[in-house]
Formats: sequence, C-alpha cells, structure tokens
Amino acid sequence: MFQDLLITVKVNISTVRAIIKTNDRLRQISFGASALVKQEWNEDTELILGTLIQDIPKVIEWRVYDHCAVVTRLYAIYERFVEDLVRDWLVLLPGLFSRYSELEETIRNTYQIGVGRLLLDLRKNRYKHLSIEEVIRGLFHGAIGEKEYELLPDAFLFHEQNLRKEALEKMLTEAGIPNSWGWVEKHRAVKYFVQEIRGNENTAEGELNELISYRNDAAHGSPDDVLASNALLELCDFVETLCQALTELVTYKVIERKKSIGQAKEVGRITEWFKKHEAGIAKVEETTLLVGNSLFLVSEGSSCCYLATIKSIQMNDISVNEAKTTTGMEVGLKFDMDAKKGLRLYQLYV
Repeated sequence: MFQDLLITVKVNISTVRAIIKTNDRLRQISFGASALVKQEWNEDTELILGTLIQDIPKVIEWRVYDHCAVVTRLYAIYERFVEDLVRDWLVLLPGLFSRYSELEETIRNTYQIGVGRLLLDLRKNRYKHLSIEEVIRGLFHGAIGEKEYELLPDAFLFHEQNLRKEALEKMLTEAGIPNSWGWVEKHRAVKYFVQEIRGNENTAEGELNELISYRNDAAHGSPDDVLASNALLELCDFVETLCQALTELVTYKVIERKKSIGQAKEVGRITEWFKKHEAGIAKVEETTLLVGNSLFLVSEGSSCCYLATIKSIQMNDISVNEAKTTTGMEVGLKFDMDAKKGLRLYQLYV
C-alpha cells in the first residue's frame, strides 16, 4: 500500500551505509590502520590506490565531511518520506470517504486554511506547478458535494520547523492521522532499537532530536560533535526504523477505514506461533486462503500492520494450495516473514 515509499527509503539508506563503510575502509588504508591490507596489494592496486591517496584529505576534515553529509542526507530522506506518505494518504481519502462532508472536521479545517495559504503564496517558485483553478477545485467540489472531490496535498504540507516529534504529530493529525507518536514508541522495531542498540539510555524522541540537531549544526558548517562510522550507521538504522513504523501506522489507518466500509475483513487470528519454524496456527472465519496470496497482519496494541505472503497452508497436517475454511476452523500458516501470536489477519477486497 505504501511499500514503494518504504522501499525507496531502504534503497537510499543502503547507499548511505555503503558510503560510510567505503570511506571508513579507505581511511584505514590511507592512514596506516590496515597494514595487512597494504601487504596484499598487487601492482595494479598499488597504482590505483597510490594515485588516489595523493588527494586524500586530512583524517579529521574527512570525518567532519562524512558526518555532515550523512546527517544532512538522512534528515532529507526522513522529511521527504513523511511528506510523500502524507501525499499518498490524502490521495486515498476520497476513495475511503465518498463525500467530503464525511471527512473528520480536523481534515476539512486544515484543508480550508491550507487552500487559503496556497492562494496567498501561489506566486512563489515552490508553487509554480499549481494554478488557481487547481488550488480551489477540490475544495469547491467538496463543499458543494456535486462532483467527486480531491484533496490537494500541498495544502497540508506547510511546516516551517524541522519535523521533530511535535511538528510530525501536528502534520499527521491535521491530515487525519492522530496519536502517531504513541504508535511509533510501541512499534516492535523502534522498541528493539531503543532497548537493544541504545540500552534504554535514550528514547525515540531523543534519537530524532539528536539527528535534527546534528543536521542543523552541519547546515551551519560547525558541528560540535563528529560521529564515528558506527554511530552514523546506527543513525541509519534509526531513520529506517522510524519510517517503517510510520508506514505501518498509515497502513493501519487505511485498513481500519476499509473495514468500516466493507472493503476489508478480519478473517482470523494467530493463536500460536512457532518462531523456530516461522509458522503458526490461525483460527479463521469463513473465507478462502491461497498460497501466494497476501494478508495484512495487524495489532493496534503493539503497533503492527504489515503485508505478508502465504508460503504454505496446512489443514489436518496436510499441505494444500487452497483452503476453503469455515468459522472456527484452525489452519497452519507459514508466511514470507516473521509473525507472532495474537496478530489479526485481514483480507482486502478493493
């Protein structure tokens, strides 16, 4: 549903990780911290790296550059992701709420104010892609209720401040996604990062604040702290984890709405999960399950909502490719990713 956005984040952060590791390895070679590597050079390596090393910067200046480049890029990835996530959510809303008047009052108020701001700022370069007609069309159609409405995402994306917790929550709430940070803090990957990587010495909010502080210092060209490669790699992990949590939050909001309008149905719940075999038992409703089809695995309480593909199905200890189930039946399910006891299974119909 929003997986393309998350995939883009993962690809971009993977590139950042590769650059961090490459530059760290080059510094080891260049400044004598890896004598064994130098002993393994052949003539071609000597020629290539020998020429390269002639233009190597000083180690401190190089680390400052890496630090500034990484924190600046990571924040840009995060900010762009949040804006694109809100855009995609807003594009879906007319399909989830057929009439503009059905939208939450917060969304309608934000949109009205946002359209007014766009009209005032329309001459600015950042809005040169918009016309007056485009700005007012969606609000006009929604207000009179005679035609299908649409929401212009630009009207929701005003933010002069960095996307710290408060600014992020405000943007998402105004777009109809409240209580976002509570979801983030309970998300399994975020909890793992805070507990296992940080040893509970920081919080998710603290991590985000530190990233933004590093980025702001880098923008002014005078960072007080310069992070080592391992610390920069951990920042990569945090940003990727935060984006994953937000992706699952907005996916959950879509499924929640689709369920209320008959476009999604809860078809079962995982009652046992065998982590060693990455498979479990589900108690299901009347439905049809197919190997290769996908289900959403959902738990609001543990901030979990992701798509998993069925790899195998067992009924009465017999593997089948298709299972036509009745209410209360138990089936064995193996997915293409890990799950856990208590997760609800959802099918989408539209």
